[in-house]
Amino acid sequence: MSQNILQLLLDSFWKILLPGITVTIPLTVISFSLAMVIAIITAMIQYAKIPVLRQLARFYIWVIRGTPLLVQLYVVFFGLPSIGIRVAAFPSAVTVFAINEGAYCAETMRAAIESVPAGQMEAGYCVGMNYLQIMRRIVLPQAFRTAFPPLFNSLIGMVKDTSLAANITVAEMFFATQRIAGRTYQFMALYLELALIYLIFSTVLTRLQALGEKRLNSYGGNKN
Repeated sequence: MSQNILQLLLDSFWKILLPGITVTIPLTVISFSLAMVIAIITAMIQYAKIPVLRQLARFYIWVIRGTPLLVQLYVVFFGLPSIGIRVAAFPSAVTVFAINEGAYCAETMRAAIESVPAGQMEAGYCVGMNYLQIMRRIVLPQAFRTAFPPLFNSLIGMVKDTSLAANITVAEMFFATQRIAGRTYQFMALYLELALIYLIFSTVLTRLQALGEKRLNSYGGNKN
């Protein structure tokens, strides 16, 4: 019996890993890239303190952070068709993950931007830069150095959260594991194998985070 389970795990490993490489990783990269665009724009709007836009940004963050990610997936994939809007599974997942993660990363970026001394803005204005130029050339590079660790933690969290996309039929790793487990009934062994693959992905990203932080610290030391 144990040999049969071992053989099953060996056979299923690549069947689970392949969707991880072809679906889970692209889903994470695309979604997180869009989330960062949303986060930066939202953080800059809040920092600029433009009354109406700032309230809209706060409302967006409040709604997204106050509702479950799984519910958001269901609203987009199963809810929108009821009003005539149909979005395929993968684009639905990308949209929801980007909007969801963007709300959390926006708060990280806002705090990082606010940690940059106000004198940096004043210095930029003194040399003739406008707001966007100051943000792009002076404030954001410094803010990213502060925000890098929590943002990378968010990226690692998103890798694991993509398992929820299986609920809207995105054929990622969890979806593949469910299909194999439903056919073989070896739920414990297969889900533990899936957990191991997620752990491998997270460990690689954690290592990359450490290298990135080391490089940023070294760069900061050289600048000083």
